This record gives sequence, structure tokens and C-alpha cells, in this order.
Amino acid sequence: MSSPHPRQLIQAKLGPGDSVVAVHEVSQMQEWVRTSRHLALLENSTSNSYALFVYVSTAIPPITSTELTLERIVPIGPDFKCNIVESDQDQNDVYLHISKQKLKLLFEMVPGDATSAFVGEIFRCMEIVSKGRGPPSDASWTSKYEVKCDEEPEIDKNFVELRNETLRVLKTRSRYLSALEIESGELVVPRQSIAKGTTPIAARESVIRYQMSMKEDDYTYIQSFKIFVGTWNVNGQPPTIGLLEWLSVDAEPPDIYAIGFQELDLRKEAFLFNDTPREGEWLLAVSKALHPGAKYRKVQLVRLVGMMLIVFVKEALVPHIKLVAAETVGTGIAGRMGNKGGVAMRFELHNTSLCFVNSHLAAHVEEFERRNQDYHDICSRLTFGQLLPRKSIKDHDQVYWLGDLNYRITEMDPQLAKHLIASERYLPVLEMDQLKLQHEKKNVFVGYHEGEINFKPTYKYDPGTDEWDSSEKNRAPAWCDRVLWKGEGIKQLVYRSHPELRISDHKPVSSLFESEIRVIDVVKYRKIHEDVMKKLDKLENEFLPQVTVDNTEIILDTVRYLEPQKKELIIANTGQVPVQFEFIKKLDDRSFCKEWLNIEPYLGFIMPGDKCDILLEVFVDKKSACKLNSGEDKLYDILVLHLEGGKDIFITVTGTYERSCFGMSIEALVYMPLPIREVPIKKLMDLVSTRTQTHASILII
Repeated sequence: MSSPHPRQLIQAKLGPGDSVVAVHEVSQMQEWVRTSRHLALLENSTSNSYALFVYVSTAIPPITSTELTLERIVPIGPDFKCNIVESDQDQNDVYLHISKQKLKLLFEMVPGDATSAFVGEIFRCMEIVSKGRGPPSDASWTSKYEVKCDEEPEIDKNFVELRNETLRVLKTRSRYLSALEIESGELVVPRQSIAKGTTPIAARESVIRYQMSMKEDDYTYIQSFKIFVGTWNVNGQPPTIGLLEWLSVDAEPPDIYAIGFQELDLRKEAFLFNDTPREGEWLLAVSKALHPGAKYRKVQLVRLVGMMLIVFVKEALVPHIKLVAAETVGTGIAGRMGNKGGVAMRFELHNTSLCFVNSHLAAHVEEFERRNQDYHDICSRLTFGQLLPRKSIKDHDQVYWLGDLNYRITEMDPQLAKHLIASERYLPVLEMDQLKLQHEKKNVFVGYHEGEINFKPTYKYDPGTDEWDSSEKNRAPAWCDRVLWKGEGIKQLVYRSHPELRISDHKPVSSLFESEIRVIDVVKYRKIHEDVMKKLDKLENEFLPQVTVDNTEIILDTVRYLEPQKKELIIANTGQVPVQFEFIKKLDDRSFCKEWLNIEPYLGFIMPGDKCDILLEVFVDKKSACKLNSGEDKLYDILVLHLEGGKDIFITVTGTYERSCFGMSIEALVYMPLPIREVPIKKLMDLVSTRTQTHASILII
């Protein structure tokens, strides 16, 4: 009878309305080791929400549900991040990074269809959550399972739990193992993985990645940088005016500029061919208007039809910018064309990842749901494919979203709105703002912040004036042009419009942020990295497979034709981990031993404290006798005993063969003037060689 699948066992532990979507066995990185876990993706049908459950199994494989213990719950919400990447050094491992707020988890998985299917389910659930309407996913259903969500256990508590579990497993599962010493209050290696016959030390790459990530606060410090974010719908106009009043109004120069444009070119050629002279014209105008108090370097420019985003940084920051990538998404005609959508750029400054998104969402007063959909499409479809692993907008420490979001004022008479705006009473009008209403309902921009608006609506004006739209449509004023942000360590200093720039029917908007960036202290980083490498080397050396062989030089008695001879070899596991051994062939050899030698067993598995008896049998038959008689071969061989994950041990086998007529051809024997044992090897080799070239060999039975 086959064992039940872990999915069935986990489902049996769940309450009504909760179901298992997928289960996968993984290895979790904890401190320096790899520990077996079961990841379960669960769905709550009532709230239509998802969560990852991490289970510890006391048996491999688990037979009953009581052998699975819930260790952690990670709800899948807007702040849930999941990245997958293959090993940098080989393709034998896949790393799954799960993070949520300050929680960081790293799992190792074996590549294959099962892994791909499981990760695909996680991404599918994330996409469902990101596209969700109404309130965000409610994770309260997980509370009944009595595991605190999103909290990393304290080191000392984790240590105690691991130690207790280790000792319990050791007592019940393995009579060979002894508990490790504790160094500096830190559990070096939990023993349960050893007792199960698995290698405890995780791959170097994953250990180093995990350790440096966990110690990030020890080698980084916070430094504040000024980030200027500006957006302007230019209504297809060329830059016939200077932009200093928009880009250089602050006394101090910002460290970073992120400048977005919409409707850069309204001609059909720009739409059809995505090519426009306006790109160069506006880039030049922006370059001339950057703050004169600093020198700037362009990081990158990205454009889709009329949406363009340009990022500049101070020249001194250029060496600290890495992993620059840009991407575009069209959400316009047919949901794909570039007349609407978003362009984005991301990079890492020091040790903090930043993402800037410039979007132009659907127009018309009544289309707020279409604008919501455009936002969700941009979030789900815009991924930076140049990076490994691929990153989406939410996978960044700080995100700045700017653009013509096109949300309007509804449920208010336009004349009343204009009257309130004229008297600078913006609050009553903003209460009818579609973006604020949709944001409060958590239908859009969940997790984002927007500063207090104390400036007049930026749309719609008669171009060249400060007068409201006087066209036949007589559009109501609206704050179409906005700047929002998401992430920790961001403080908005200024949020403003620039009404003095009048060439468009929109007014430009800018926001100045003081953003905290994690900067790497190179000296501390090198020291911590060196300490990690030293500890890892020590652990790897301690847990290398170690065996002793009772004899590395096996001397045979005199060997005769068809008379078998046996010798024994003992391999003892003197280390702390299970050893898998195998006799392997040497370079250019066809077999791991000579044809006259047989080894049983030639491979095996030895637990710590145990041994394996190896039988070596020498047997010379007519095939091997011919070579031994003629001197073509000798009773001499070097065996290579290979330890999986460890060193090779060389064992020599030597002996003397008593030559005889058995195995010789008649042509060679009739020309021998002396008994074969008295014929020198060199003459015998010449005799055999000469006769075999002129006559067919007839073997003596």
C-alpha cells in the first residue's frame, strides 16, 4: 500500500473552506544548513485569499498528518515578494526567495516539472491578488492555525528549538551520531538532517547569499538622497520654453531626477512607427534645465509612443548605479497599443533597489474602472526580463509612480468645483476625486502613498493661458497629473504644480523626496564576508566525508592460472556525515579495475561509525593469462576509491603471476627452447609478437 501524498495529509489538517492548491518538498536555508520542509500553497474560498504554509516533517516521507508540524504562515498580499533564480555556478539548484516586510526566506529546489508547476501556482495566486478588486486579501483566516505570521523567530529561541529537535531526533533515529559542540551560543548544524542520511551543509552559493542577506544591517548604513520626480502631459507640443521653473526651483540640487512626459507627439506617425523627433527635442530641453549646482549623467531613457521617462543622477553616483533595466507596457487600443500604458526604469543605488514608473491611463470622466484596469495590467505585465531573476514593479525597495493618471472629479457640479478652487478650498473638491476614492476602497494603488495636494488642478486649461477649458466640451478641472510612492524610508518634502508653464493643456507637477538609501560600508562588508567564508570553510571541512581504510597496499600471494585468491578491505566511516563511496575508473581506462580483479561491492553507503567490508578477488583466466604470460600486463593495479563530496583514496594491488603454458599459442610454444618460466620476458614478447603476425593464434585450453 503506497504512502499518502503530503497534499492529502495537509488537507486533513485544514478547516472547512481552506484547501490545498499545491505542495512541494523543498530545502530551507537556515543559518548554515539545509533543512527539509514542505511548502503548501493554500486558498481560503471565503475571502478568496492565499497563503504559504511551511511544514516540518518528523518522518521522510510523512505517513500520517501528525508527522507534519506547521512552522510558519506567510499570507500572499501586496507586500509579498517571490523571486526564483537558478544557481550562478551550475544548473543543479533553483533558489526560491520569499520576502514579506522584514521576513526573508530562502528555499532550494530541484529543477524539473514539479518545481516549475509549483512556482507557477505561486505566481498565478500573486497575479490574482494583484488584480483583485475591493478590499485586499483578508489573511485573518490563518489565525486559527495559531502561527504568528510574518515574524522571524528570534535567534536564541530558534537555537533552542533546533537544539531540542536535534537531540530528540538523534536519540530516536541514529545510534552513530553525537551532538555537536555549541560555539558562541550559535547552533552550528542541526543533526536531524544527518540522521536522515542527508548532507547538512547547504551549497556554498546559497549559504553565502543567505548569510550576507541576514547580516545586511551590519555592513550597511543609511544615507539620505534627494529625488526629484516630475511629470507633464505636453499635449504634443515642442519645447518652445525653458524648463528651469519646473526642474530647478529648489535651492539645493537633487541627487536623482526622474522626469516623465505623456503625449510627447500626437501625430499618427508617432503612434504607428513609435518614432518621433520630439524625443530628442525634449531630452535636450531637460538636459539644459537640470539644476546648475551639480553635474548630471543620464542613466537611461525609455519611451513608448508618447510616454517617455528619463532618469539622471549626479555624476558622483554613477559608479554606485548597477543593474539598470527598462521596460514598456501598452494598454491602449485592443488593450495592447502604446497610446496608453506605462514605461518604467529600475536600478540599484548602492544596496537599495529603485523603480520609477511613468504611466498614461485611460481617458474620459466615466472610465475610472478602465483606469483601474490599466494600472493592474501595468503591474502584472511589466517585468524587467533583462534581469535574472526577473523582477516586477513590486519587487523593489522603493517605487515612484508618476504620470497622467487621468482620474477626474465626479459627483460635483463643474461650476461649484471651479468656485471652490478659485477660493483655494481644495479639500471639498478632492473628496470627489476618483483616485482618492478608488484608493480608499483599495481598488487601485494599494500600498502607495500620495502627499497632501495644496495646488490647483492641473487639467484642463486653454493652452498658453491659466484659464479653464473653454472648448465645446468645457471639461471640469481635475488633478490628472500625480506622483505616488511606495516603500520604507521615503519622506516627501514638496508636492506642487508649476502653473507658469503654459504651452500645454496640462500643468507640470513635481515632488521632491528625501529617501533613505542603504549604503554598503566596504570595509565592514569585506570583514563580514571574510568571517562568513571562514565559518563556512570550517563547517565544510568538519563535515567532509571521512573514512579510514585498513590497508592501502594489498600484496597478493603468488597467483596461478585458474586459482582464485581473495583479499579483504575494510572501509570505516570516521566522520560525522554519511559517506557514499565508489571505485571509479582512472583517466582513459575502460573499467575501474583490471580484468583479472573483481571488487564486491564496488559502491555503497556507510553511516557514521559504521564500516563496509570489501572483497577483492583475483582470478586469472585464459584471456588475462595470455597478457600476463607475455608481459603485456602485470599483476599491478591502482584502485581509486572516490568519496562523494570528499577526496579520493588510492589503493595499490600488487602480486606475482606464475607463468605457464596455459594461455599461450601453439606457434609460440613450439619455438620455445626452454620452459616458459625460464624464458626472459623480452624474448617471450618478441616471440609472441612475431608468431602472432604470421599465424592465427590457437589458445591452449
